[in-house]
Amino acid sequence: MSDGKKEKKDKSAKEGAAVDSLPRKLYERELARLQAETVRLQEWVRQEGARLVVLFEGRDAAGKGSAISRLTQYLNPRIARIVALPAPTDRQKTRWYFQRYVEHLPSAGEIVLFDRSWYNRAGVERVMGFCTPDEYRRFLHQCPIFERLLVEDGRGRDLAAQVLVLRQRRRTRTALAPATRRPRASVEAVADGPRDPQSVG
Repeated sequence: MSDGKKEKKDKSAKEGAAVDSLPRKLYERELARLQAETVRLQEWVRQEGARLVVLFEGRDAAGKGSAISRLTQYLNPRIARIVALPAPTDRQKTRWYFQRYVEHLPSAGEIVLFDRSWYNRAGVERVMGFCTPDEYRRFLHQCPIFERLLVEDGRGRDLAAQVLVLRQRRRTRTALAPATRRPRASVEAVADGPRDPQSVG
């Protein structure tokens, strides 16, 4: 590679890093602070017998897995558990849509983190044609009722992981490039397409 091309590549990499990431020291300091906060939150949940539901939403390659991994790094797996449901079986498809999520809701003193949640129906399933228009409309009607029942019962949606579209575009573009090492990108991530930078996954 010529010196000119190498300098151009290095410059592009630095510009991307400046826009897309925090300085390393600031990142590590903030991460340590937030991880300490989550440990304190876990202790409060345990002592009070609270039930906490945490939803992570975002398209494929948006960084949900990495965020969950960092958030739960120092949590007790007997108190905080991660739920990443696979595609529903044919039998599950015949049930009430929210039923498969209800089965994983926390008991007293537990935190449940959903790696994607019931909002799949309003996002991936609708975009990819995995649900009918009637099923989508029914979801829009039932979702606020379902969540209100959770809050009234002492469970509440407290957090949502949201990644700017700038990072999503970069990851998807890299995944589609003919490179030897590239992150995964699913059909759903590509079909979702670009969104406004302030929108969420």
